[in-house]
Amino acid sequence: MHVPDGFINTPVSVVTGVVAAGAVAVSLRGARRELGGSSVALAGAERTAPLAGLVAAFIFAVQMLNFPVGAGTSGHLLGGALAAILVGPCTGVLCIAVVLLMQGILFADGGLTALGVNITVMGVVTVVVAYGLFRGLVTILPRTRRSVTGASFVAALVSVPAAAAAFTLLYALGGVTDVPIASVFTAMVGVHTLIGIGEAGITMLTVGAVIAVRPDLVHGARGMAAPLKLLVDGELVDAQPAQPAQPAPAPAPARSPRRVWLAGLAAALVLAGFGSFYASASPDGLEKVAADKGIDKSVEEHAAANSPLADYGVESISDARLSGGLAGVIGVGATVVVGSGVFWVARRRRSSGENAAPTPVQNSV
Repeated sequence: MHVPDGFINTPVSVVTGVVAAGAVAVSLRGARRELGGSSVALAGAERTAPLAGLVAAFIFAVQMLNFPVGAGTSGHLLGGALAAILVGPCTGVLCIAVVLLMQGILFADGGLTALGVNITVMGVVTVVVAYGLFRGLVTILPRTRRSVTGASFVAALVSVPAAAAAFTLLYALGGVTDVPIASVFTAMVGVHTLIGIGEAGITMLTVGAVIAVRPDLVHGARGMAAPLKLLVDGELVDAQPAQPAQPAPAPAPARSPRRVWLAGLAAALVLAGFGSFYASASPDGLEKVAADKGIDKSVEEHAAANSPLADYGVESISDARLSGGLAGVIGVGATVVVGSGVFWVARRRRSSGENAAPTPVQNSV
């Protein structure tokens, strides 16, 4: 659903750019807490901080894998729900922003003047809708791994047509082509509901895989273990913790997320380097609707159209498989480096500010 240059007029593009910048600024502050850079950091945040850049790189890789949804249309992961559940909503917005920035600058995917539109629609809307729905579901469902994965499926499914509806609203406000908005809304929400099913499956499988190995690394699964219940006189009551007969041993040191990080990076590289060659070549949901409704008549040439990596291929390599695979590997590497740098700075700024010693004040006599 990468909106190109020319779909939305300048005033609305500027406004959404301001909205996106504000959302990124707010997310930077919130991400410091989610990543353990605050004195009120969430439990387990220190272990998930190294994974934030990896999540951005993984989403970049999976977005290269367009899957068919019928009628000559394909779809790809948006990733807002996945990022929010794995590393937190604020960090999730930053993950999607980093991915969109890399795609726009390096691969001419998604307009640069439409960057604010794309961050707002694919980042902010998907994260807010998905994480809000996810938290509501895990609150009322039994606190189990199955509940978390099931909630992630529903949240991801709803987030995609919600993003499609958000785009339609922006097009109604600033579309440069005179087309019936009702028909655009029906087409966008309809096809993106189908795409949402694929998004939901990918999100559920990924969240489930990480929970199965390291549930402590999943932001949305923190506090997942339900209190032990005992049946007393036909009623369930909370079990009282046993009193230790001797002082409790020192807590075991936190397990390193290195193995999960390496496995995730390897998966991203394989998906982008090899799996992307087998992705569907059909236009994605937005491209299909734009072509059918005549919206694409206003599309402008991308400012980075002459990039050596434009259209996810290396310019100097003629072999399509090798060119696309190498471009994918470069994209994963660039995204994990940039993303990790952003999250490292976000975490360190707050930590440094809190740990700084106060300046002594001398009283004059």
